[in-house]
Amino acid sequence: MKLRQMSVLLLVGPLLVGLLSLSATNWARAAEPLRLRLLSYNIHHAEGVDRKLDVERIAGVIRSVKPDLVALQEVDRNVGRTQSVDQPAELARLTGMQVVFGANIELQGGHYGNAVLSRLPIKRQRNHLLPNIDASEQRGVLEVEVQPGASHPAVLLLATHLDFRPDNRERLASAKAINLLAGKDPRQPALLAGDLNDTPDSQTLETLASTWSVANAQPLATVPVDRPTKQIDFILCRPRDRWKVVEVRVLDEAVASDHRAIFAVLELLP
Repeated sequence: MKLRQMSVLLLVGPLLVGLLSLSATNWARAAEPLRLRLLSYNIHHAEGVDRKLDVERIAGVIRSVKPDLVALQEVDRNVGRTQSVDQPAELARLTGMQVVFGANIELQGGHYGNAVLSRLPIKRQRNHLLPNIDASEQRGVLEVEVQPGASHPAVLLLATHLDFRPDNRERLASAKAINLLAGKDPRQPALLAGDLNDTPDSQTLETLASTWSVANAQPLATVPVDRPTKQIDFILCRPRDRWKVVEVRVLDEAVASDHRAIFAVLELLP
């Protein structure tokens, strides 16, 4: 019996050591912060201030910061005014990323809306139409859940573009709808990015701030593109205690679109 027990130990021992080592490695990885590079960009259907349609130029701006996730606004898919090009698919090809498109409006034989590019595996996706007041341009929020890896939780990205009119009723209604959407799972790490068409001191941002944290502590102007004076493009995160802002800045590019892109590096704490 002793010989058999010794034989079993000799066989099982290395296996147990290996499993313990693997568990320790996985624990160490899980204890490390997850660093994500996020870009938000209103691309003005790839028409620059020089009136040239140039999807490749937009892709170049995106590639310049090597993002993991990109929230895009004012994207055309098979629309007549932009030569019926499938802009989401073309941007995915040019950046080597996966793409999800959220169609909010039928336009000239195609669709217009928001898009998300991702280097991370996409678990699920859904486009939600936002409240529409006085038959305005239909807005939406694109919900995309990505999985950074086995040792990190899934991250939710909400990409949106809110109403531009001076009357803020629709923006406020949309902000409340976005808060409700994210609030379905309060502890899930989530990011919100897009053109909010309002400023840091607005009621819209105040409403979102009840749930979200704005990445930049001080305003970072994104429009007008040639000489920006106000911020209307934002990156936000929640829960507050899970995210650390490593870097946030507005890109210098001032020709490819009528907005400047905003970029952030965020760490999800264990």
